[in-house]
Amino acid sequence: MILALLVCGLVVVLVALGLFVFGLRRRLIQRSGGTFDCSLRWDVSEEPDLSGKGWVYGVARYNSDRINWFRVFSYAPRPRRTLERSAIEVLARRAPEGEEELALLSDAVILGCVHRGVRLELAMSDDALTGFLAWLEAAPPGQRVNVA
Repeated sequence: MILALLVCGLVVVLVALGLFVFGLRRRLIQRSGGTFDCSLRWDVSEEPDLSGKGWVYGVARYNSDRINWFRVFSYAPRPRRTLERSAIEVLARRAPEGEEELALLSDAVILGCVHRGVRLELAMSDDALTGFLAWLEAAPPGQRVNVA
């Protein structure tokens, strides 16, 4: 009986510790500012996939001439993807359709892009989209920026 209580207590402590580390990691990512909620779907086809599959919820952070994208449900301290401003080409903007609406945040706008030859989609709020497009267009002189 005591062993069962000890094991249950240990499981509760480990779960609480895991949740605390998730929260702490997100706080550390957001500490320097310039972050926004951003779902990502990497290496998509040219035809829009409305099934909602492939979307990964994350947090993006502006870092000089690149954006670092972190998965929310991860313990990794490093970004999962890094997108350079000079290599991002915006192709299209659209609203979520079908099952995508369930996979994304309620006010999301989807931006179809190409980064170094890889097609990807970013889903973010209207406010975050305005900031993202302004960041893209504010590239230093001499850099090519492609915004549709």
